[in-house]
Amino acid sequence: MKTSIATVSISGEFEEKLSAIARAGFDGIEIFENDFLAFDRSPADVGQMVRDHGLTVSLFQPFRDFEGMPEPFRSRNFDRAERKFDLMAELGTDLMLICSNTSPVSLGGIDRAAADFRELGERAAKRGLRVGYEALAWGRHIHDHRDAWEIVRRADHPNIGLILDSFHTLARKIDVNSIRSIPGDRIFIVQLADAPLIEMDLLYWSRHFRNMPGEGDLAVTSFMQAVAATGYDGYLSLEIFNDQFRGGSPEAISRDGHRSLVYLMDQVRRVEPDMRIPVVPMPARSQVSGVAFIEFAVGDDDGRELEALLKVLGFKTVGRHRTKAVTLMRQGEINLVINREEKGFANASYLVHGANAYAFGLMVDDALAAHARALQLGSEDFRQPVGPGEMQVPAIRGVGGGVVYFLDQKTGLGAIWDIEFEPVSDVEEDHGAIGLTRIDHLAQTTHYEEMLTWLLFYTSQLATRKTPMVDIIDPAGVIRSQVVETEDGRLRITLNGAENRNTLAGRFITETFGSGIQHIAFETADIFASAEALAQNGFKALAISANYYDDIEARFGLDPVLVERMKMANILYDRDDHGEYFQLYSPTYGEGFFFEIVERRGYAGYGAPNAIFRIAALKRHLRPKGMPR
Repeated sequence: MKTSIATVSISGEFEEKLSAIARAGFDGIEIFENDFLAFDRSPADVGQMVRDHGLTVSLFQPFRDFEGMPEPFRSRNFDRAERKFDLMAELGTDLMLICSNTSPVSLGGIDRAAADFRELGERAAKRGLRVGYEALAWGRHIHDHRDAWEIVRRADHPNIGLILDSFHTLARKIDVNSIRSIPGDRIFIVQLADAPLIEMDLLYWSRHFRNMPGEGDLAVTSFMQAVAATGYDGYLSLEIFNDQFRGGSPEAISRDGHRSLVYLMDQVRRVEPDMRIPVVPMPARSQVSGVAFIEFAVGDDDGRELEALLKVLGFKTVGRHRTKAVTLMRQGEINLVINREEKGFANASYLVHGANAYAFGLMVDDALAAHARALQLGSEDFRQPVGPGEMQVPAIRGVGGGVVYFLDQKTGLGAIWDIEFEPVSDVEEDHGAIGLTRIDHLAQTTHYEEMLTWLLFYTSQLATRKTPMVDIIDPAGVIRSQVVETEDGRLRITLNGAENRNTLAGRFITETFGSGIQHIAFETADIFASAEALAQNGFKALAISANYYDDIEARFGLDPVLVERMKMANILYDRDDHGEYFQLYSPTYGEGFFFEIVERRGYAGYGAPNAIFRIAALKRHLRPKGMPR
């Protein structure tokens, strides 16, 4: 598979872009003309720089408003094309993109356009160059790849071909199966982009909201299936216009882009096995049966504080590591690991971030296959030395530089607790059980501009789906929230993107020096019984405003007796088409971390309407000492 990306897709100076693109693993670049014009090196120098980075120039673009023009514009266009051909020869590329005409003076007409391209093909052939024609979704006369192909077909010249762009086809909701009848050798390059579904002007949507395949809502996989069926075997190139990417890290955006193409073609390979585009096979996306454990990095003092809180929440100490200062606490299916080691990665995480949930393990169908797929998709491998009798659990780096481990029953990795931990049976426990059964979801807080990266990270590696983005209202701003979840709900991860440091999420990132897990939600089968047991253990729930309960009684038509029970226990409530949802929160621990207890009665969401009330309550709890609460 030959991959390429347009220089306009990422931020930075031209040389910085080249370095980032090369390190991400791309084979080529599309040189966007303005990037070249703004650079102060000759075309020959630029071409050599590209080759020095191990890249090729897959395409020079765009050439605008060419076909179907009256005189004197037509003659000027051919002269202009000859100048661009000179430039292409110096750059070392043989392909130029011409996008469909948007000029108000253009005349239109399939045959007129075909004649212009036939003549241009003759001129290009004399120089050993090719020209590709692309239908812009907002083209004045041509805005459909079917019409663009008809022009190329009638031009009937080997140096004139078609350029397909997923955005232009999918934005206009054109049937992608119409691509299947186009000969693959007449497609000169395929450009790929996704986008969120937004009703707006096509040009504005394209210029500001494109993103990588798999990050948006367009049917890019179906588009690429149709392309693969033609026998096309050339470059797959990304052309992304996105305001967020223009201000982002060139390295991160390039890595995301390459990952998106590898993931896309893995999906296509599984449904179009006869395609000619060579793709390195990889294991299927991992099936996840649950969160195997969550690991906290702590020091002595905050470790004791965390363990005390967990005991109030009903967790029991059930094991201690045979050689390390690591404790295992458990309730139901939930395993929490408290790591006090003074060396190794956990300690480094503690020194940088303070007490934090720096790692978690996923129980998957095949841990080694999950790890192999992650590495093929560009994830960073994680390893550290293991001692005698310890297991080398496959792992990768995740959100905020944390760690994601893969365990399974197949290879025995799921037996880590029996192998590495001494059971604890005679530890004094002062508190009773609460009835927590499993981890309902993890909530990871990130910078907003990182959210697409981590959505693609999870959905490309694990058999998960993403839900639509929702806005979480914080009194100090808006948090963008999106969920990655398995079909059966055994894994749910909420990603919350902070746009400013004044929100609760933004404060968490600032205080802990980076993204990470901000809260863990535990599931219970009976939240009222759990609340009662918690109270007996001395737990102080996050205090919710009494005004909230007056509102939900009227809004949902709830029984006043039920509402009074919720009010007394500080339980929040929501309802959707599937059922009911009850939530109970702890106050914050450390620098903004907190726990949640939930009961689902068929409910499919995450209580987003309650977030503003929870955030207000947490902010009251976070007020500086001496201030009234």
